[in-house]
Formats: sequence, C-alpha cells, structure tokens
Amino acid sequence: QVQLVESGGGLVQAGGSLRLSCAASGRTFSCNGMGWFRQAPGKEREFVAAITWIAGNTYYADSVKGRFTISRDNAKNTVYLQMNSLKPEDTAVYYCAATYRRYTTFYYATAYDYWGQGTQVTVSS
Repeated sequence: QVQLVESGGGLVQAGGSLRLSCAASGRTFSCNGMGWFRQAPGKEREFVAAITWIAGNTYYADSVKGRFTISRDNAKNTVYLQMNSLKPEDTAVYYCAATYRRYTTFYYATAYDYWGQGTQVTVSS
C-alpha cells in the first residue's frame, strides 16, 4: 500500500555532504512521521533522525546532531536528510521509514510500518 523510494546515496570524502531523499506513495498524507535509520555491515540498524509530518517536529540521534538535518515537503510526500561534515563512521545503508501510528516513539525501528529499500552512503578516509 505504501512504497518508499530512496535516492541520493553515494561516495563522499570525510567532511563532505550528501542529501538523501525519500519519496512516498500511498496514504502518506495521513502518516504520523517519517524517519531515517542506518545499518553498517555487521551492525544493528540504528536511529538517525525523524520528523513528524504535520508539525514538523524533529528528532536526532546524538551521533548526528548538529551535522544532519531532516526535513519534509508535505506536498511532494518527500522527506530529506541533509548530511554535512560526514565522517567515516557514517558509512552505512540508510533506510527511510514511515509510521502511521499515533503516540509512537520515533527512536525505535519497531515504531515504523513501512520501509524503503535503502541507499548506500560511503564516507572515505
């Protein structure tokens, strides 16, 4: 019913920037929020950032706070993740997710109902 399509991943040097996009189709208009998670090889999936759909309240993992910015374009049903000052430890597959649940906690993957296919972000040096 809901499909999330991610783009914008790639290879960048440490200190560089990337902007990820996630376009949603379906009943995204009624979702509570959207988030970004990442998973490095051999590591568990971890929370990166989230944004509520109507109010635009944002939440960030401590590891990316001050460097990453999440935003959304409600008309385009698209969420973005602007990543600045990238570090090698940011290397991971980044996943977009959406939740339609009310009064949920955005920090946990179990709160989300739909997931994108992921996009690779590789930070060199």
